[in-house]
Amino acid sequence: MAGLVYLLCAATALGCAAVLMLGYRRIRHKLLLWSALCFLGLMANNCLVFVDMVVVPHIDLFLPRNLTALAAMSILLYGLIWEDGK
Repeated sequence: MAGLVYLLCAATALGCAAVLMLGYRRIRHKLLLWSALCFLGLMANNCLVFVDMVVVPHIDLFLPRNLTALAAMSILLYGLIWEDGK
């Protein structure tokens, strides 16, 4: 059951990224792009959680999972600061 929740979280993050990317294509507001990239990173993070907890529970993927989340949040933070500076 936990594996299903991890996959649903990944699908939700992918859906959010897709909607944000469509908004970016229509409006061309950079913050939508940074947010979409962040959600793609969060989707990758959720996929790594699924792999870590369900597929190969004997292998510890703690560091790659956290680095992926850090990269996703850093992208959004950079976008927020960069957009605010304009």
